[in-house]
Amino acid sequence: MIAHLRGTLLEKHPNQAVVEAGGVGYDVAIPISTYSALPEAGREVTLRIYTHVREDTLALFGFLTREEKLLFERLISVSGIGPKLAITVLSGLPAADLSAAVRAGDVNRLTRIPGVGKKTAERIVLELRDKLPASAEAAAAAPGAGAALSPLDQDVLSALLNLGCPPAAAETAVRKAKADGLTEFEPLFRRSLELVR
Repeated sequence: MIAHLRGTLLEKHPNQAVVEAGGVGYDVAIPISTYSALPEAGREVTLRIYTHVREDTLALFGFLTREEKLLFERLISVSGIGPKLAITVLSGLPAADLSAAVRAGDVNRLTRIPGVGKKTAERIVLELRDKLPASAEAAAAAPGAGAALSPLDQDVLSALLNLGCPPAAAETAVRKAKADGLTEFEPLFRRSLELVR
């Protein structure tokens, strides 16, 4: 599976980028937010990739940030939402706003995205409300929020969220495990996993 792609940006369009790496041009579907942040054609670019494989399809979906990719993966886990609709949803709202709308249960805001009806919006809220991490702004404003998490802490937090741990409990567990003086991924992850249960 392709998880990361770095190469020369040959073309960019609002929903597509073509990246040349090793003499091969990869056609990557992207959300508007990624398109807006891409450099000019001819420059080097790095994308986080989700590879979607079906019997008759091999499609690449690219994102500039970890948060966008995580949201995409959460969206396609919702019944009735495929990769193309997930890209449309990510294009309809910035990642932080999308997370906030889902966590607040704001179905009306989600239905303003083209292709998202009321039932789909309700399913997104129902299935993802407790699975999405709080935005950085919300975390900073939360009472008792400690210092910003280091890249290692964020990797551990991401691993816990991928296992389905509730975001608030996962972050608390990482902060507690970090207080034990653990500085390597695996011990910090294992201790955090013990604490989150």
